[in-house]
Amino acid sequence: MATPLTKSLPNGLAQVEQDIARACKEARRERASVTLIAVSKTFDAAAISPVIDAGQRAFGENRVQEAKAKWPALIAARPGIALHLIGPLQSNKAKEAVALFDAIHSVDRPSICEALAKEINSQNKRPELFVQINTGEEPQKAGVAPGEADAFIASCRDKYGLVISGLMCIPPVNQAPAPHFALTAKIAARNGLKNLSMGMSADFAVAILLGATHVRVGSAIFGAR
Repeated sequence: MATPLTKSLPNGLAQVEQDIARACKEARRERASVTLIAVSKTFDAAAISPVIDAGQRAFGENRVQEAKAKWPALIAARPGIALHLIGPLQSNKAKEAVALFDAIHSVDRPSICEALAKEINSQNKRPELFVQINTGEEPQKAGVAPGEADAFIASCRDKYGLVISGLMCIPPVNQAPAPHFALTAKIAARNGLKNLSMGMSADFAVAILLGATHVRVGSAIFGAR
């Protein structure tokens, strides 16, 4: 059982919790319907440990190698942690990713599907999988174009035998996030997907109003990188 979150924390976790609770109330949703992923990329164990001790149990990392270097010891010392890969995944890192992470939010191309399917079967370990949608169709950003999402999700299921839990998106930084969250939710609904990984420090309250089940919050908890 996770310990209750403390009321006053130097890292902002308490404020984030209050903001999530407020957004859930406004959306007429239960607080338990939203998973807070504390994005700990670039932060070391000394910065992460107080957040774990405060009761936080879901954490997000961008890179497999960075997570592999710091998380096994933290997890061994504190059971019940769920580790989420929220950054791009390379096919040659699939073996390590499946072994280490409880969820992978960046499924976005056939080569990743093939590598994940192989490792899931080999390791008999089934991380929660999210398809990343590139809602702004930005060339520099990973993710499946919205117009190709239905076919890709079907391929994940039918060709590769993957169980897709939900969708993830990162809206363009120079655009209002709400339309991108709404588009992601619409794609998820028509594909029978219940989970939505969307919303970061600046916009997670908006994401919750539009159906986010997982919000990825880093700087509001840990401070500037």
